[in-house]
Amino acid sequence: MLNPLWLHTFKTLIETGHFTQTAKKLHMTQPGVSQHVKKLESACGHSLIRRENKSFELTEQGRMVYEYALKTARDEADLIECLSFDNPTAGKCILSCSGSLVLSLYPHLLAMQQHSPELQIYLEAAPNHKILHDIQAGITDLGVVTYMPNSSFFQSELIGEDALCLVLPRCYQGQPLTAEILCRCGLIDHPDAMHYLTVFLDMCGEPELAEINPEMLLKSGYINQLNQILLPVAKGLGFTVLPQSAVENFPGKDEIYVVSTRKPVLETLYLVHLRNRNLPRRYQTIYELFSRILATEE
Repeated sequence: MLNPLWLHTFKTLIETGHFTQTAKKLHMTQPGVSQHVKKLESACGHSLIRRENKSFELTEQGRMVYEYALKTARDEADLIECLSFDNPTAGKCILSCSGSLVLSLYPHLLAMQQHSPELQIYLEAAPNHKILHDIQAGITDLGVVTYMPNSSFFQSELIGEDALCLVLPRCYQGQPLTAEILCRCGLIDHPDAMHYLTVFLDMCGEPELAEINPEMLLKSGYINQLNQILLPVAKGLGFTVLPQSAVENFPGKDEIYVVSTRKPVLETLYLVHLRNRNLPRRYQTIYELFSRILATEE
């Protein structure tokens, strides 16, 4: 086995490119650095560097040893990561939720990361089906979806509700909401539009709207960027359905009209992870944060 101290000295030498700087960085003498390199060369049975005046070049064997040193350092970092499995304020957190929830949750996650710098937050905005697919595939550890998934594969817990808003151009404000208006206006489609629209029409308490087949509505456009979905609505080009959090973050609220219906439409939010998988304690910190934020917004 190659001496890890010699490997570390050699790796540092290659990264600094200078014996003096390496000695300073490692709090060694320059002859000490040279001695470590010579001992490593002797252990490998090959010259690792070719000296030229005050500089040097790597030999082919030296490149191979440097790659090995890099891999050893990465493996050590991965081991330290594994050992912090039960540290509630350290490690990588891989999360997914809808784009609208990202607007609400991400600032709080960043504040938590500032308070606990050893946390690493990886957050992806995705529709329900992708979130569940990625959790099942082991790509994502924890997600928030808007319906309870198959309990054979997932463990889920209700953590809150999110209001859905039917949004039309401002020019429709004051007009009775009818199926004919929605058909004439046209739907601004987005990845979750049909799901949101179906839920809204079924739960809003308006009998005429409940008779609409969402698949039969004219689509006047499509956009998959959350912060752009309401832009065509504001320009009078169509209507859409979005969570309230997304509507509240739209800068052109004066150009849109949020419809009031007999019943508010509240969509449930479930925190989901793979069944029979015990997540590290840091995810409990995430769970408590999400529960607090979503409870506050209800």
